[in-house]
Amino acid sequence: MLEKLQIVKQRFDEVSDLIIQPDIITDQKRYVQLNKEYKDLRLLMDKRELYIELTNNLKEAEEIIADGSDPEMVEMAKMQYEEAKEGIPKLEDDIRFLLIPKDPEDSKNAVVELRAGTGGDEASIFAGDLYRMYTKYCESKGWNVSTVDYSEGTNGGFKEIQFEVTGDDVYGTLKFEAGVHRVQRVPQTETQGRVHTSAATCMVFPEAEEFDVEIDPKDVRIDYFCSSGPGGQSVNTTYSAVRLTHEPTGLVAQCQDQKSQHKNKEKAFKVLRSRLYDLELAKKQEADAAKRGSMVTSGDRSAKIRTYNYPQGRVTDHRIGLTLYDLQNIINGDIQKIIDELMLAENTEKLKASDEHI
Repeated sequence: MLEKLQIVKQRFDEVSDLIIQPDIITDQKRYVQLNKEYKDLRLLMDKRELYIELTNNLKEAEEIIADGSDPEMVEMAKMQYEEAKEGIPKLEDDIRFLLIPKDPEDSKNAVVELRAGTGGDEASIFAGDLYRMYTKYCESKGWNVSTVDYSEGTNGGFKEIQFEVTGDDVYGTLKFEAGVHRVQRVPQTETQGRVHTSAATCMVFPEAEEFDVEIDPKDVRIDYFCSSGPGGQSVNTTYSAVRLTHEPTGLVAQCQDQKSQHKNKEKAFKVLRSRLYDLELAKKQEADAAKRGSMVTSGDRSAKIRTYNYPQGRVTDHRIGLTLYDLQNIINGDIQKIIDELMLAENTEKLKASDEHI
């Protein structure tokens, strides 16, 4: 373990030196990448210091116990020995997890798309509930949420809504939310008081930088149209909304959130780049999942991942068989405990895969 950590320390020293170089600071892209790496390595360095301290304590305690000349010292050494013996295996597990290579996409921002599925008006209302859940969760993380495009449901909620989330490790956290979410409850529109099942699909794309995806302008058809929905005077009078169609793939991205046509076009291009990038990523995820037999992030959009059951006040994540009787808090944005469990499950899979390689 210490040998592995020594290699990490060499890289940490190297990165610490690089991020203060003037030519690195002026190269924005490189500087951001190195800063991110520095933060990740700093975590490992803290664990390394603790690991060295515990192994030294263990050695020292063993020596005092073996010597045995001072009974009082032996008593203290026994306690120190137990403490170190207990702490080392857990620390080693933590370090192993931190040593798993991270997906480069994980640190990216994300574009999230929610679509009402089966269930008519109730599905749109549920898509609106999910949107609220995610915006509250993102606020609690200090992330910024900005709407790209939406189409409102006839009875509230959204037929579909797209929004952009910016912050630290956004995609690496929100990617676990991709899939079909199911709700079981008595809809507001139901007069007989019967429980209905409706669904909404969540898609999460890593936001692609310009250097990730090259788009040939000749391949893109651009249409301008009038915005619909709230927005005051300018709505329905100016052609500020933008729709992009990528001819080779048939992918469409549109934005009508901003008053300026230029800003909408910029946002729509960002979404189109992210969709194209995601196409490639989904193929890669499927291949990885097939290799690992992973259910956690399989890239399968049609997979039913979670059920929100209102009569029983429970939320079940079907990928890891996790059931929590805390629906009210979860639908109000408290989804961190579910994400933590999913991350743990994925890391355990990765760990198994890396152990098999050794």
